[in-house]
Amino acid sequence: MRHFNKFDRTTPTSSDAGILVLRLGAGASLFIHHGLEKLTGYSTMVQHFPDPIHIGAHASLGFALLTDGVCSLLVMIGLLTRPACAFIVINLLTAFFFVHHAAFLKNDHSELVVLYIVAFTALLLTGPGRWSVRGGK
Repeated sequence: MRHFNKFDRTTPTSSDAGILVLRLGAGASLFIHHGLEKLTGYSTMVQHFPDPIHIGAHASLGFALLTDGVCSLLVMIGLLTRPACAFIVINLLTAFFFVHHAAFLKNDHSELVVLYIVAFTALLLTGPGRWSVRGGK
């Protein structure tokens, strides 16, 4: 008779379900609300896109497009989750500190940025979970 071991990764756990919900929810939200607009409106957005670290509007928007448009999809399917989350978090921290000036209490939009930072940092630490393309950490 086999005894249950809470560290046994052979059966799905509620943690894997929670990570799946977090991956799908955070990834879809970032993609739908920020990635799609960058994919479909790049030429319009580049004319007024912030350049917080002085690399040019095209490079800044290109990196934001990579994180919001591509990395969010990778997170959703659980492929290259940790590197994708790292790129997303770098972009979000840049936006929070250099664009929103860390004005958490004065700016309603920065609350969403902080929530994204928390969600994608959690996924960076946990990995994709079992229910992903990679099927594990």
